[in-house]
Amino acid sequence: MSRLHVVSGKGGTGKTTVAAALALALAAEGKRALLVEVEGRQGIAQLFETEALPYEERKIAVAPGGGEVFALAIDAEQALLDYLHMFYKLGSAGRALKKLGAIDFATTIAPGLRDVLLTGKACEAVRRKDRTGRFVYDYVVMDAPPTGRVTRFLNVNDEVAGLARIGPIHNQAQAVMRVLKSPETAVHFVTLLEEMPVQETADGIADLRAAGLPVGGVVINMVRPAILDEAAVEAAANGRREEVARSLAHALERTGSGSARRAGLAEPLVEPLLQEAREHTERLALEHRGRADVARLGLPTYELRLLGDGVDLAGLYRMARELRKQGVAG
Repeated sequence: MSRLHVVSGKGGTGKTTVAAALALALAAEGKRALLVEVEGRQGIAQLFETEALPYEERKIAVAPGGGEVFALAIDAEQALLDYLHMFYKLGSAGRALKKLGAIDFATTIAPGLRDVLLTGKACEAVRRKDRTGRFVYDYVVMDAPPTGRVTRFLNVNDEVAGLARIGPIHNQAQAVMRVLKSPETAVHFVTLLEEMPVQETADGIADLRAAGLPVGGVVINMVRPAILDEAAVEAAANGRREEVARSLAHALERTGSGSARRAGLAEPLVEPLLQEAREHTERLALEHRGRADVARLGLPTYELRLLGDGVDLAGLYRMARELRKQGVAG
């Protein structure tokens, strides 16, 4: 099973929430997972209702069965200082460069360098072992950039390796790509059953495959329950007013209203109910097409129900249980 899980998706699909739930699911039964953020939004801290994450690995949750979830907000400047210290032994000199603004200057004029540092830090956590030779983390989950940018973000190390053909930068880039292009890594996409997110997911998967990066599965988020049976959908789709009126009158009858009053109460409600039912049937048709498009991608697919009261810590744990049940973290 993959040890580095990269989670991407179109903005608004809930990729950060899914990444957090996946980390909880993977950490169950005594495992240790590291959840990393690379965009500086502090979305993980907000989800877990904690203070802003510093540039250090900090335990933020206990998973079912005693597992632990740690979190890290990767900062490109701090990662560059780590890099300079690791490969060039620039301890205090590196900090002096930061004070002079040289670190920020370097990561600004070379955006590719920033991405190398961010992905490199995550891959280092994947490879890291303790004194006994065991991996420090069983899993690393990355809340990655959105679908349109994720392939370039993950593949930028190849570009750097092409520019720097020898030396520590070249070696670092190659080491990172060995992890990212290996079975150790899986890139998952989060989508909604809507036209644009599904299309962006298909495009993102095609880009990853063209770049030789490993694709994981598709998580369909915020799935709405079907509130009408097939007969009701058929009636609403064809606008059968009389049938809906009779059904509503029968429903009112169960409240104890008289027949005359039933008719008086039912009539004003029929048209608004028909309109809502039509919108619901349109939504069901859209979701049906979306599921068919996702199925054609030929990847493992997982569904997470819409939590009507929003996502809090309890919601994250419910999502984690659902992901485990469906096998994404089995």
